[in-house]
Amino acid sequence: MAIADFAIRNPKFVIRKMDDFIFGPTGFSEQRVGLIRQRLGGVVHGYRTEPLAPRPGQPVTLWLWVGDEQRADRACCYYTSDGSDPQGRRGRAENGTAIPLEAASVEWLDLRWAYGRWWRGELPPQSAGTIVRYRLEAFSSLGGEGVWADGGARFAYLVDDAEPPAWVREAIIYQVFVDRFYPGDKRPWRTPAHPNDFYGGTLQGVIDKLDYIAEAGFNTIWLSPFFVSPSYHGYDTVDYYRVDPRYGDNATFQRLVQEAHQRGLRVLLDFVANHCSRQHPFFRAAQQDRRSPYYPWFTFQHWPDDYVCFFTSKGLPQWNLDYPPARRYIIEAACHWLQEYGVDGYRLDYTLGPSHDFWTDFRQATRQAAPESFTIAEAVESPEVMRTYSGRLDGCLDFPFCQIARQVFAYGTLDLARFDAFLAHRAAYFPESLTLGTFLDNHDMNRFLWIAQDKRRLKLAALCQFTLSSPPIVYYGTEVGLSQEADVRTPQGNAFHHRARLPMLWGEAQDGDLWRYYRRLAALRREHPAILAGERLVLHLDAAAGTYAYALLCAGEQGSRGAGERQSEIRNPKSEILLVALNNSDAPTTLTLPVAALGLADGTVLVDALDGGQAVVSGGQVTVALAARSGVALVGAGG
Repeated sequence: MAIADFAIRNPKFVIRKMDDFIFGPTGFSEQRVGLIRQRLGGVVHGYRTEPLAPRPGQPVTLWLWVGDEQRADRACCYYTSDGSDPQGRRGRAENGTAIPLEAASVEWLDLRWAYGRWWRGELPPQSAGTIVRYRLEAFSSLGGEGVWADGGARFAYLVDDAEPPAWVREAIIYQVFVDRFYPGDKRPWRTPAHPNDFYGGTLQGVIDKLDYIAEAGFNTIWLSPFFVSPSYHGYDTVDYYRVDPRYGDNATFQRLVQEAHQRGLRVLLDFVANHCSRQHPFFRAAQQDRRSPYYPWFTFQHWPDDYVCFFTSKGLPQWNLDYPPARRYIIEAACHWLQEYGVDGYRLDYTLGPSHDFWTDFRQATRQAAPESFTIAEAVESPEVMRTYSGRLDGCLDFPFCQIARQVFAYGTLDLARFDAFLAHRAAYFPESLTLGTFLDNHDMNRFLWIAQDKRRLKLAALCQFTLSSPPIVYYGTEVGLSQEADVRTPQGNAFHHRARLPMLWGEAQDGDLWRYYRRLAALRREHPAILAGERLVLHLDAAAGTYAYALLCAGEQGSRGAGERQSEIRNPKSEILLVALNNSDAPTTLTLPVAALGLADGTVLVDALDGGQAVVSGGQVTVALAARSGVALVGAGG
């Protein structure tokens, strides 16, 4: 078993000098190696279970790693299925049930130059709607205190049959940063004294531009936080139930949701569960009086000014979400906007902060409040960690895809062979129960166009993004050429995110060619089910030349094929076929692609959905001419 990545659940955030800046720990740095090495000497579970998202009636196998720093010849799981906190010690349950784990394989780790052992146990099947909570302990039969997995964490999973809502599969998501999108009512932008001040975007401004968003082909809007907050970005909430007056009021937001739904647009809110503003009245009460009922809602190391916060930001005190009243408050706030305003779900900020135990409760409550609601995590971590949110949330923002797409298409520092291997492994690694949202840039990093300095590179990356089955996310302005004037990081490693959050371009300032290209990509995705449900076959790959082509095949009435089927078996007279060819080089080229095995007969005319060009199948092949840094999406039908 691979254990390197799952061993570090909460790495410290550092800003490092890199070829690219992506918020969070997205590389295998020396710091990460050190954390892994330290963790592997101890007792680690890291949500290593099978299955990750158990169904009713399914038993759950769990694994526990005990490293060389622990003298342990026994291990035990304590669990409950009634919602209470499991407790026990040295194999005896004090609340719930104790299940001894059995010793499994021993492994040698070069990273520690030592042995360690896996332990294995099985939790019994449960009925739908059950939340199982558990803790894991390793101890010695000779006596002494046991060691709790992952620092004493309480683990949890929800037993149900729920999948991400069906509408998410067809989602094309547009990320709106409210203060920087549009002032509304044809008002001009403000001229702030500092770029971290307010530019004047409003919820009315979003309403005014709903037709623009729908016409561009998007069907889902992700709104940045607009609750009462002292900052323009809103990630420091003061009131979870009220719209900040700078953006409008609750009635304006209600109208926004109604008008969005009338246009077929879903609405996702950006929700911060981990922390709040130090101006939040509950935190102010706790800081002013240790006898306040809100004191245990936060974690004070030394009251009143030393408290757990978001990394080192004292302006963002962290909620104590293990305290039941605080947990209820946050979850009820999320349910409020689902039930009272009809929002369609949440992008969840800094999901790594709250525990999986919290997110298990959050998922159950939000699904009960709105069965078709969607939750997607901002978990800036390894795929090993992202995967553990399966069954606890509906999806994760795919930061690893963002990183590698920027390396391949913007910087040219990674070749297409590595990219193809990444995509194949990604598809096999993640369960279908976890939706991955792809993106090329967002509000916490340099815009793609800024780092690429070439619109053709952006088009090529977007073509690849939109022809993956995962829902694509587009950061406001990317579709019309919005860039920035300076890097978000300085040579000293400081980050200035406002540089990637400039006001939206409108009217003649927009790049019309780029906008039309994104509109065609959205239409391509809507009109061709092979992208969402088809099989992906690589037809050509030349890493040295920078060329790559793949087919997407949808079996029509006979149903979609499994990924393991051989290319020679794929013949269906009613199938839809989409051929995507990319030239990621600075020289024009011509590709000859084999298509006979796809069921494309000689004489079949394939039409490029992006520019209307045509190619004809001849001799079981199709020849495609590609300009430098360009791609095509040829549509045809099997025959």
